Amino acid sequence: MREVSFHINGRRLQALVWGEPGAVPVLALHGWLDNAASFIPLGERLQGVQLVALDMAGHGHSDHRTADGEYAIWSDLPDIEAVVDQLGWERFVLLGHSRGAIISTLYASSRPDRVCRLALLDGLQPPLVDAAETPQQLASFLDDRKRLLDKPGREFTSVEEALALRQRFGLGGESVRAIVERNLKPSPLGWQWRFDPRLQGASSFKLTEAHSRAVLTGLSMPGLLLLADQGLGRVATLPDVPATVKTVRVPGGHHCHIAESLDEVSQYLNPFILEEADSP
Repeated sequence: MREVSFHINGRRLQALVWGEPGAVPVLALHGWLDNAASFIPLGERLQGVQLVALDMAGHGHSDHRTADGEYAIWSDLPDIEAVVDQLGWERFVLLGHSRGAIISTLYASSRPDRVCRLALLDGLQPPLVDAAETPQQLASFLDDRKRLLDKPGREFTSVEEALALRQRFGLGGESVRAIVERNLKPSPLGWQWRFDPRLQGASSFKLTEAHSRAVLTGLSMPGLLLLADQGLGRVATLPDVPATVKTVRVPGGHHCHIAESLDEVSQYLNPFILEEADSP
């Protein structure tokens, strides 16, 4: 594992990389308030790939967006395109977890010529709204923007205190330690969250069912959706998944790729990704 930096329009995006150029290229996008460290277990297991796991804007060691920026899911699409351009990847495998999976579907649907395979970990589409809710959504966005723009990150007296908080909110065991440590920076009290507080605010706009249906219909490449039994797999109804996307249920919770179901997840992912190496 090694660190690399990408410089995009005056901002720096940081990433963790496994493997060497010439292997099957894979770009990995983490979930909300996570960072590239969430892919360390998979990075150590996937074979025959060059895996580049981003700290997406406002997360981990990457720069925050400027004061006039926003953290809507489509705001990350130009960053993805700039990163793969700098890597020199014409075609690549896109791997996303949770929010990163949602962003992956958006990018893959708009750039089917570049994404040769799409792997989704317990994520597919964002919460949808009716178009009539748009004014209230915009109002929430304006309120949260004003409240969070200059808000400092929460401080902790120790890494263990931050770790205990994150474990109470859905990530158990020591598997989350690498994510927490990468999301902290020194502060006068001890430690402070690195992530941009604006990530916790409302988006200015949300997709409707019609938007989501159009995005999913655009997924023409082979896809693999791994649903966690205690994560998205618990949802009673899911959208119609395109025929190109194979759905497989795996045991565990929403972060099934970190520890509890790592064996099952990697056993499905690795052959799916490597099929591209044998493609014409």
